[in-house]
Amino acid sequence: MPIDLYLNPGSAPCRAVLLTVRALNLDVNQKLTDLMKGEHLTPEYLKINPQHTIPTLVDDDFSVWESRAIITYLVNKYGKDTGLYPEEPRARATVDQRLYFDMGTLYQRFGEYYYPQILAGAPPDAEKLKKLEQALEFMNTFLDGQEYLAGPQLTVADLSTVATISTLELTDVDFRKYPNINRWYEKMRAEVAGYKEVNETGLDHMRAIMEKFKKST
Repeated sequence: MPIDLYLNPGSAPCRAVLLTVRALNLDVNQKLTDLMKGEHLTPEYLKINPQHTIPTLVDDDFSVWESRAIITYLVNKYGKDTGLYPEEPRARATVDQRLYFDMGTLYQRFGEYYYPQILAGAPPDAEKLKKLEQALEFMNTFLDGQEYLAGPQLTVADLSTVATISTLELTDVDFRKYPNINRWYEKMRAEVAGYKEVNETGLDHMRAIMEKFKKST
């Protein structure tokens, strides 16, 4: 049976999953889900994901949501020999730590700073900006002497985090002043399979959504 992926291409977590799908050369059935129209709140959708979030993956009779759970599941099932999610315990722990950092620190602080400005017309919060910049400093340190975020080769930590970092291009936050992040980001743009088609096209979609919200607030 085909793999169904419920998503919105502008979402950074959705883009992370799509980059992983491309890296694994998987064929998935993309089901565009419009949150503004409440397509994530239908009874059918709630059966597969009671939290009604995107992205959500349905593989045969198994459903999973939260992008980082999805991408590790995909590699565990379809790409163990790729090195994208190493099996050696210490290497995997490093990848997991970076994924949790992306979810619970970097992306969370980005959302806390920027989404109130876009969705509610709130003024920039200097304290929240400091917290986001602190997260970027952490990431810059992770990349000291490292080509990739979690070790000597590309992993799902890079694919997830590049979707987050690239979204900062739509804001007034200058992540390029962090030299290690900037170097890594340029490498990801050149190296990650399908980056332009998946991530940059998704960013264009997100930019249009943000502009729409700016005009309405």
